[in-house]
Amino acid sequence: MRVFVTGGTGLIGSAVVAELLGHGHTVLALARSDTSALAAAAAGAEPLRGGLADLDVLRAGAGEADGVIHLAFANDFSGPEALATAVAEESAALATLGEELLGSDRPLVTVSGTPNVPGRASTESDPPVTEGPVGGRGRAVTAVLDLASRGVRSTAVRLPRTVHHQGTGGFAGLLTDIARRTGVSGYPGDGAQRWPAVHALDAAVLFRLALEQAEAGTSWHAVADEGDTVRDIATVIGRRLGLPVESVPPETYGPLGPIFANDQPSSSTHTQQTLGWRPKHPSLLKDLENIQP
Repeated sequence: MRVFVTGGTGLIGSAVVAELLGHGHTVLALARSDTSALAAAAAGAEPLRGGLADLDVLRAGAGEADGVIHLAFANDFSGPEALATAVAEESAALATLGEELLGSDRPLVTVSGTPNVPGRASTESDPPVTEGPVGGRGRAVTAVLDLASRGVRSTAVRLPRTVHHQGTGGFAGLLTDIARRTGVSGYPGDGAQRWPAVHALDAAVLFRLALEQAEAGTSWHAVADEGDTVRDIATVIGRRLGLPVESVPPETYGPLGPIFANDQPSSSTHTQQTLGWRPKHPSLLKDLENIQP
């Protein structure tokens, strides 16, 4: 299968591209810079120059592909306006990709986030979050899944708050960055809230399985660790960096503060049983041992 991939040179995307190529697919990778184009080519993909805002480029990429995996997102969490701009850009990109695939029965695999459900671990049957700082992403994914009735084999891989590799990535990576900057390895509140996690190499396998097997209109959970407490995560970070570990105000995390403070464990039981996905790489707490002081 010839697969058009957006975000193919990031932490998750590079793993997805390698997974696709390793299983006989070819990859056309969106590349927003010369550096990204060189990285895509070095990985064995064919680069297509452009960014998420270049809708004509997205149409062209999807038009010549047998399937699409969307991963790109402008991870600008500097403030509410920047985050809203990133969400709007992604929403327009997804609408464009979906329109190009209408009536083709080709797969469109998009990325989503695991929802938080008070009192229990979320499952694949729970609806996406459509309110709050990133609610626009949930609404865009819902629109993609609705394309199942219009001849698109649309599906969503829901990622947990931390997708990690070699001690970096996701919300845990943001905690590490903030700890380096502030001199404190912090956690919001009492730190008892739980965050799910997955290794990037395990997540990549699920994206491939969804592309190859998933039925239209379905959602899947790329969750290996159902929920580590944020205090435990901060403790490992603090030990690796030689910094004190303590509670900090949610405002420390800017527009993500309300999300950071939520208890949000998640399950992937249905995904593992249905698609045969089995995470096998190190857990988050083990992987954080790779953080360099």
